[in-house]
Amino acid sequence: MTQPNTFVRIPKERIGVLIGPKGETKKAIEKMLSVDLQIESDTGGVTIVLAENAEDPSALLRAKDVVTAIGRGFSPEPAFKLIQDEETVLDVIDLRIIFGRSDSDIRRVKGRIIGMDGKTRRIIEELTDTNIAVYGHTVGIIGKVEHAQVAREAIQMLIEGRQHATVYKFLHRKRRELKKGMLELWQKPEDIE
Repeated sequence: MTQPNTFVRIPKERIGVLIGPKGETKKAIEKMLSVDLQIESDTGGVTIVLAENAEDPSALLRAKDVVTAIGRGFSPEPAFKLIQDEETVLDVIDLRIIFGRSDSDIRRVKGRIIGMDGKTRRIIEELTDTNIAVYGHTVGIIGKVEHAQVAREAIQMLIEGRQHATVYKFLHRKRRELKKGMLELWQKPEDIE
């Protein structure tokens, strides 16, 4: 019987990051998720096979997310958050869907998202507790579901051409809402009334 598997293609220049120094990144993914990564260096194809001793079949999907994240420009550390915390998700925005094949529009929007010396991306990351990678024609977000959603909304606002100041105000407001929501979770029910 063949083991369950899935396939993902990543840019060839990201294969080295996926393998890591002396194969350490590849080995870490395989060990943590009980999978086998079969990497085609010449094409960028990665077949992920669930190990026979794997206890969790969802590990295959998590491994695919980790490989995709590394392929979309993340370093292994933020990508491993997808393994360590089940509430952490990967969200990828494909700018080609929005702008078609217009390289100039994609470059312009990537510049708006990154900002001068990376300032805008850093502010979005800090205010949403996420990691953001702008690579090729995509923008990747790694974070808890609610936080990733806020980061996506902020990036969408920048794509639509909203001013940076407007986006920063939105982020500050959302951060306060998220913090207030977390405080309410920790309060006893009688404290809320």
